[in-house]
Amino acid sequence: MGKIKLVDVCIRDGNQSLWGAMQMRTAQDLAVAPIMDRVGFHAIDFISSTFMAVAVRYHKEDPWERIRLMRAAMPATPLQFITTGLRFISWEAADFDFMRLVYRCLVRNGIRRFIMLDPMHDETALLTSARIMKEEGAEEVMAALTYTISEVHDDKFYADLAAKCAASPHFDRLYIKDPAGILTPERARTLIPAVKARIGEKPLELHSHCTIGLSVFSYLVGAELGIEVLHTAVGPLANGSSLPSATRLVANLRGHGYEVEIDDHALARMTEYFTNLAEAEGLPFGTPQEYDASFLRHQMAGGTLTTTRRQLAELKLEHKMPEVIAEAERVRAELGHPIMVTPFPQIVLAQALSNVLGSERYGQVPDEVIRYVMSRFGRPTAPVDPKVEATILDRPRTKEIAAEPPRLTLDEARRRLGTKLSDEEFLLRAVMPAEQVDAMKAAGPAARHYNPIVRKVTKAISEPPKSGDAPSVLIEKPGLKLMLKRSSRAGATANA
Repeated sequence: MGKIKLVDVCIRDGNQSLWGAMQMRTAQDLAVAPIMDRVGFHAIDFISSTFMAVAVRYHKEDPWERIRLMRAAMPATPLQFITTGLRFISWEAADFDFMRLVYRCLVRNGIRRFIMLDPMHDETALLTSARIMKEEGAEEVMAALTYTISEVHDDKFYADLAAKCAASPHFDRLYIKDPAGILTPERARTLIPAVKARIGEKPLELHSHCTIGLSVFSYLVGAELGIEVLHTAVGPLANGSSLPSATRLVANLRGHGYEVEIDDHALARMTEYFTNLAEAEGLPFGTPQEYDASFLRHQMAGGTLTTTRRQLAELKLEHKMPEVIAEAERVRAELGHPIMVTPFPQIVLAQALSNVLGSERYGQVPDEVIRYVMSRFGRPTAPVDPKVEATILDRPRTKEIAAEPPRLTLDEARRRLGTKLSDEEFLLRAVMPAEQVDAMKAAGPAARHYNPIVRKVTKAISEPPKSGDAPSVLIEKPGLKLMLKRSSRAGATANA
């Protein structure tokens, strides 16, 4: 039995999967960083351009500052950035020079490991991005083989793509990414050997969500078949629609004879921190999921389905949900089997909803579906159904979108925004509303300190009492006993 390494996904993918509306702040990241650095992870799945936009838009925090601070707080563990094609924040592709500047700034601020994921599996985008990342100083670049089930995505499809990526000197490793959690142990036994046979000595990693409870078994099969790195989460950020629990996985791997070189004490402390954070902020805990075979057909993440159910409930059309799901399967096939990773689940379900509730199929077409068919998000993996394509491209709105001016090149954006901005601020202003970046700048540096235990205390004191019960907090240590009790009227009293 060999050695297995772990990548932790709590801060980005686990957070996005389970706490998406929150997405952690700089101070919350910094509080746990020294502990995570001691665990012994191969890397930390840390940030994406979407997370950078959220930091600016909702938290008024500078994402470049966050990267710098976390890099200083975690010198031993590489921070990972995941990117989807030649894109930065916007879903439409940027030019090569613009993306070169993005990668240069990410490396300069502290990102050491990059994952290149193209939802269309466009090999040109994959290979070009990897080359630019390496030229700009990335230490490690990994190609994503994003797993899905369709008539197109068989083992040969993934093996051929893996061979092209492995032949590039700019990709250091590859990973199978299963965002829907639909990789069965049986399919893993054919897919993993097919890929490994084509990538030579380059390492292969596995990333699979727990959406229907398969990943905990597929991970053990992966280890048996030579997977060298597995992606996990801890405590409340594991399971559910997130990834397998590191604590349980480590125990299982060791029980099967594998060596996992991590600091168990540091892992326990990290789990304790995230547990306290979830309790302090009222955030949900991921729980083990039951097997649901319907996911193998529609491949929709739980959050997307929840949103659709809520929309139908508001219209008093909950009974239409099975019809919408069946229509989503049909729409996905007609659109060339896009992989169900953001933004494509939202795009497919929006069209399915329109088809079911409208007077005719494709009578109404959302702009994002039009842009998809126009290849604004990249070239579809399989051709779009000719009749559907003709229907969409013949719409007046399609002609309006086609007439929109192209995105600015790097030089054009520089001329418009001026040359006095730092590269980092320029990149944000080039793709985000000016007022959001202005608000971030006005807010000043992000907070540096966060303690979930203190947060629990301050919440208990500051929140209005419920049902007439005034909350109290007892702090006790040798020589001191302090009770803080909030009056049901106002203020707080202290008894020592």
